[in-house]
Amino acid sequence: MQSDRSNITGVLFSLSSFAVFASHDAVIKHLGGTYMPFQILFFSVLLSFPLVTLMLMRDREASTLRPVHPWWVAARTGAGAITGACAFYAFTVLPLAQVYAFIFAAPLLITVLSIPILGERVGLHRWSAVALGLIGVLIVLRPGATEISTGHIAAMVAATGSALVSVITRKIGNEERTAVLMLYPMMANFVLMGAALPFVYKPMPAEHFGLLALMSALGFLGGIFMISAYRRGDAAIVAPMQYSQIIWAALFGYFLFDELPDLFTWVGAGVIILSGVYVVLRETLSGRSANRPVTRARSRSETPATPSIAAMLRAQSDRVLPGHEALAKPREAK
Repeated sequence: MQSDRSNITGVLFSLSSFAVFASHDAVIKHLGGTYMPFQILFFSVLLSFPLVTLMLMRDREASTLRPVHPWWVAARTGAGAITGACAFYAFTVLPLAQVYAFIFAAPLLITVLSIPILGERVGLHRWSAVALGLIGVLIVLRPGATEISTGHIAAMVAATGSALVSVITRKIGNEERTAVLMLYPMMANFVLMGAALPFVYKPMPAEHFGLLALMSALGFLGGIFMISAYRRGDAAIVAPMQYSQIIWAALFGYFLFDELPDLFTWVGAGVIILSGVYVVLRETLSGRSANRPVTRARSRSETPATPSIAAMLRAQSDRVLPGHEALAKPREAK
């Protein structure tokens, strides 16, 4: 365990990271009122390449960009592309707080996906937390009382895709080069969104192009803060700080987008947060999860573009942080 002072520093870095990421998402929502998500995603990826190039110049690993596990890399790349498009769309059509409520379910989905992909054996306690999180999602959705829109479906797909990306990263991350895990999803989005661009393109004034550049910078800065948090604090203390984003969602939604989350969104988000915190604490403090898929996912929804920079930072961090080695034999996670 880290010292109390170190954990406080980790918490401060983590809170700063998620504040920056929430600002990043607010820019997406602002631009989404004018442009299609495909256009926003394309240019956010494009403007991320200079930052990625600077990071690759510092990568001293001697290897090629051919994946060791091509099929897993392809699956991760496909999931990342779908996640990015769905997340960007959800941010443009749903209140920020609702989108975060669905994204907060990703750690629970990681627990489920860790069974077939990582060979985890999930016990009663974690299954109960997953069931509780599902109840929280249903509270937010209120099926039957409200119409389930394409935005809700996109947010749920984004959460599922984010979980899949995170679990695959845990499976192959120790064998694949960091640049492979980062560049393949970026190139996929560059090609796919570029193919869609002629059908949705709208000319962008300089101030909107500047906001896209700001998105890239915010994603980079948020990734730096996140890594600093995990280098200084315990995962069990740092990871739950993700849920501070619901506060930023309420503030940004109210002051920038005239949004006021309803009671069901708050209650459902609270239930999802409670179940997520329980899983994180149980996995981290008890040491029952051999792969610890939740805490290793760094609690940030995995989307292409600027979050890919954060993914590269996380992968580099895993190589220097103690206790992050992949374990061969999973144990019972009760």
